[in-house]
Amino acid sequence: MLYGGHQSNNAQTTENDAEQVADERLRSVENALQVERGWAKATLNSIGDAVLTTDLSARVTYLNRVAEALTGWASVEALGKSIDQVLKLINIRTNEPAPNPALRAIEENRTVGLALDCVLIRQDGSQLEIEDSAAPIHDSHGVTVGAVIVFHDAKHSLTRAEQLAYQAHYDALTKLPNRFLFAEHLARAIRLAKRHDHYVALLYLDIDNFKCINDSLGHAVGDSLLQFVATCLVECVRDTDCVCRQGGDEFIVLLSEIEKLTDAARVAEKILRALAMPCNVGHYELGISVSIGISFYPDHGLNEYSLLENADTAMYRAKKSGRNQCQVFSHDMNNKN
Repeated sequence: MLYGGHQSNNAQTTENDAEQVADERLRSVENALQVERGWAKATLNSIGDAVLTTDLSARVTYLNRVAEALTGWASVEALGKSIDQVLKLINIRTNEPAPNPALRAIEENRTVGLALDCVLIRQDGSQLEIEDSAAPIHDSHGVTVGAVIVFHDAKHSLTRAEQLAYQAHYDALTKLPNRFLFAEHLARAIRLAKRHDHYVALLYLDIDNFKCINDSLGHAVGDSLLQFVATCLVECVRDTDCVCRQGGDEFIVLLSEIEKLTDAARVAEKILRALAMPCNVGHYELGISVSIGISFYPDHGLNEYSLLENADTAMYRAKKSGRNQCQVFSHDMNNKN
């Protein structure tokens, strides 16, 4: 009896130990899953797009913070509700309900996008234009179990597109058109001048001794000086003209459709006088000057390249001739050092 009881107690102890080990493993797995869920939730809440998931019945199972903000629905209110109620989409032209991409993703078992001309009706009734895509969610066996929708405010895309377009065409420091946008302005000016039998003038400018100022006083002062010169040039020309930063300390002024060649010389003299005035940059009062080269369409070139090259040649002649002056291009400049 005692021997049998001892054996029974050992079996019970072994069974209890096994249960304890199983419980510990289960708790360990649960903790790992909890950590993984917490990590996934933090990740989804940190991205800039809205994320919404549904089950196979198209009922909401998750919204991240951006989705809450865009739809107007708090996650605790939205969970379990139909996707059509939380992500309510209408055709802006007909005001009729629009196909929900989550339902299409589930039905067609593929990634789909939002139909054209759709807007989101937020919980407060306001409208929001969004861009989105939806994809089916599959389990480990490849079976569709729901859908995920990722969307964002379409205005943000437009704003970003506008920023990229601006950066592609304007100088970041001076806010002037860069040489790529300037090339478009120059080509258009030449076409108009040819059509209306007018002149086009290019003024190619270089700041005298800019490198010395930049090196001795620092790049911050140099940048401020470039901004000062840019502002001064814009103030010296008409609204219909164009000022461009070619690069470094070089600028170009496009005088479109001028009637007399002397008009360009008059503008150049105006620029020389304006920049001859001392300018306050930071803690410094600087005296600066520029060298200017001028070329004309059609006398000095029939295309953008030749006009720029000849204006640049005339600018270097102005520098060699003592700086702080303007020179009009002449063809014999190409034959002299």
